[in-house]
Amino acid sequence: MSSPLPQLRQGSRPLPSLVKHSIEPLVLAASLLAVAYAAHEAIDYRYSILALLVAIIAFPGQWPTATPARFARQIAASWTVKCCLLLLLGLATGTLSMFPARVVLLWALLAPVQAFAVCLLVKKFVWRIKLLRVHKKKAVVVGATLLSEKLMQSISDDSMSPIEVLGLFDDRDPPRVLLAEYAPVLGEVAQVAPYCRAHAVDRIYITLPMSSHPRIMRLIDELQDTTASIYFLPDIFIYDLIQARLDTLNGIPVLAICETPFLGMDGLVKRASDLVLALAILVLVSPLMLAVAIGVKLSSPGPVLFRQRRYGLDGRDIVVYKFRSMTVCEDGADVPQARKNDARVTPFGAFIRRTSLDELPQFINVLQGRMSIVGPRPHAIAHNEMYRKLIKSYMVRHKVKPGITGWAQINGFRGETETLEKMAKRIEYDLDYLRNWSLYLDLWIVFRTMVLVVKDRNAY
Repeated sequence: MSSPLPQLRQGSRPLPSLVKHSIEPLVLAASLLAVAYAAHEAIDYRYSILALLVAIIAFPGQWPTATPARFARQIAASWTVKCCLLLLLGLATGTLSMFPARVVLLWALLAPVQAFAVCLLVKKFVWRIKLLRVHKKKAVVVGATLLSEKLMQSISDDSMSPIEVLGLFDDRDPPRVLLAEYAPVLGEVAQVAPYCRAHAVDRIYITLPMSSHPRIMRLIDELQDTTASIYFLPDIFIYDLIQARLDTLNGIPVLAICETPFLGMDGLVKRASDLVLALAILVLVSPLMLAVAIGVKLSSPGPVLFRQRRYGLDGRDIVVYKFRSMTVCEDGADVPQARKNDARVTPFGAFIRRTSLDELPQFINVLQGRMSIVGPRPHAIAHNEMYRKLIKSYMVRHKVKPGITGWAQINGFRGETETLEKMAKRIEYDLDYLRNWSLYLDLWIVFRTMVLVVKDRNAY
């Protein structure tokens, strides 16, 4: 009888990680109390409860891992979401009136600035604060590979990392990847176990390629005679990963290589944000939509709405609505993209395309669940069938619902993609969106889209 497969456990956050991700929530809560105190408000149960609530909502907090400009955008976007949530809670519970407007407004303006500044200062100077220093775990890396380079670089860049890499082991001379700037080469793989015993190594990171399976198993057997924790980093980075994650299926470990980002709670958050924004926008622009509909009807013969089949979630056919901007309503095996000075575009159609007013009926698609506000722009079925044969991973963009606007559109790939290179670049941005999705990224894309509608002239 075969032994049962071991259960996979989710790793807990180490202490330095908890400290890093607690800084923003603590700063936001402290900022509230400081503003209330400066405004001569009594720091009573109202502010204590609100500060605690803010800290809970904000955890885990943002931590600067990219450029300061990008971190500032992350802080601003996340704070906008938190403010909206707190506002809704205040309105729903009737507690909003308990706080003076001047205090709430000043706090809303100061808190993200303070969180941004404190996080950057802590990251820059934390190594100078003896009380925050942690006992370093001595580690070695087995295998001089691109993966080990990424691992050691991330450890080196993290001022609060509890890990000190003593060196690496590799059988090749010279090693596959030269990593002298991160750690010295200590020897061959056969020398790992003796070295770890002699130097009381705490952690061993194995980054050998999966093709070295026999060597890896032999090494793990030898390391059973040490007290070091052993971590295996599979070289799945050679694949084009989309939302890679570790999961279990009835207790059996499975590794997702390509998956939608909208699973579980993330899917609920995405759908809820789509519904709230779509309803709000449709209520606000309904008079404008009526005016555009009248303009379309009076400017040229034909229906007000243009319906076209597109690929939706998982490549299933959906019907997308737009205000008609052309003299034709093409939906077949050959649908040419709109071009500059296209004879099919009516004068009024040129105006609504340039201002993106033709896209407004797609908010109805969002309410129907066929589309999302942010996501890869849907292409005509004829274009999908052509480009899926020419561009690698083209169909992966359909792991999420198509969007009214997207990451590619705010990065200069809005409108006609007259060359294969431009379409490939658009797909690259679409896949990048899938890899890095967050609600904060969606809000940033919506904001940038509103700016581009005024300034951009790539759509026609």
